Amino acid sequence: MSVPLDSPALALRAAIHAALVADVALVALLGAPRVHDVPPGDADFPFVTLGEAVVADWSTATEAGAEQALTLHVFSRSGGRAEAFAIAARLQAALHDAALTLEGHRLANLRATTAEVRRESDGRTFHALVRFRAVTEPV
Repeated sequence: MSVPLDSPALALRAAIHAALVADVALVALLGAPRVHDVPPGDADFPFVTLGEAVVADWSTATEAGAEQALTLHVFSRSGGRAEAFAIAARLQAALHDAALTLEGHRLANLRATTAEVRRESDGRTFHALVRFRAVTEPV
């Protein structure tokens, strides 16, 4: 995926996607590298989507930077919360303090902040929200 050099959010998303589809333990939990920006309408469960990103200026008087709050979503229909929690935990383990390479930016830090699992209104889908905070700097 080609990422515009001036987009720290897109650069971070591309690096996260690459790291997750290469994570053997995560792919084993998902049954395939089912990590999507936008999932297909007929996506197999379980799967992960790259969700919302809030980007804020994190510049100092001498250095440019961006703070990002990113949410990853896990969708499971295994009949309980256990699968969604396991995948959420793997996402946290795979990305917390990861040394990802971003196109056009340097990742100063990436930290898992929260995870929650809820049942969707259909009664059979469990949805985990896994939140991260990142700070990036242009190179």
